[in-house]
Amino acid sequence: MSHALDAASLDQLFRTARTYNAFTGEVSDDTLRQLYDLLKFGPTQANTTPARFVFVKSPEAKAKLGPALDEGNYAKTMAAPVTVIIGRDEDFHEKLPFLFPHTDAKAWFEGPRESRFKPALRNASLQAAYLIIAARALGLDAGPMTGFNAAKVDEAFFAGTAIKSDILVNLGHGDPASIFPRSPRLGFDEAARIL
Repeated sequence: MSHALDAASLDQLFRTARTYNAFTGEVSDDTLRQLYDLLKFGPTQANTTPARFVFVKSPEAKAKLGPALDEGNYAKTMAAPVTVIIGRDEDFHEKLPFLFPHTDAKAWFEGPRESRFKPALRNASLQAAYLIIAARALGLDAGPMTGFNAAKVDEAFFAGTAIKSDILVNLGHGDPASIFPRSPRLGFDEAARIL
């Protein structure tokens, strides 16, 4: 990495990017593949990459997702071009011989599934953030949300697996009429320090 991104790129990724509540347009399967091919390079602990992604586009898939949504998220999610279910694979360690071949990292995470909860959640959460940044980099807008019944999502989309849902992200082209004025952020001195 030899140079910083230009101001327009930083605006698109962070400064003027917003969380949208309504979307227009379509998102092609090719764009979703590009999105994954970007986010997969974001760093995780020992390359665990525990996040698993279900891109909900079809009417049939939306019908399966609908009953799990909180009332305030139902209409906007049903209308979004794509909703991504981001789950964490609590048996992520099974793939570590391939993902982290330098050493026996699988052994670090052996034992009861409950002992893998924190690393799975922590690293899948990182990957959810990478998905949002990658979406913005590809010209899409995102609307992440946690207002849903995870048990219902897990039953509908992950039954019989070690995957548990964590967050949903609506994707498309954001409708500016659907956002509130930008909320404040903490200043550096309130949230950070240099030692």
